[in-house]
Amino acid sequence: MNITYKKLWKLLIDKNMNKRDLKRVSGVSTTSIAKLSKGENITTDVLLKICKALNCGIYDIMDMEQNEPADKQSDA
Repeated sequence: MNITYKKLWKLLIDKNMNKRDLKRVSGVSTTSIAKLSKGENITTDVLLKICKALNCGIYDIMDMEQNEPADKQSDA
């Protein structure tokens, strides 16, 4: 399973915000925003700061995606 932040990017669009705005209102670092953009692991502290700033819950900004089975990955 992988974590995806597609919901976060959709929420930012809905709120007419960009990543720079998110950084400003939440106080998270540029490095953390970059990790989110790449779908990398991020601390729960950062996720909670974002949720607080956007007045939302954790599952409003992230979701879990099922990995493809190994045999399907080799077909690609």
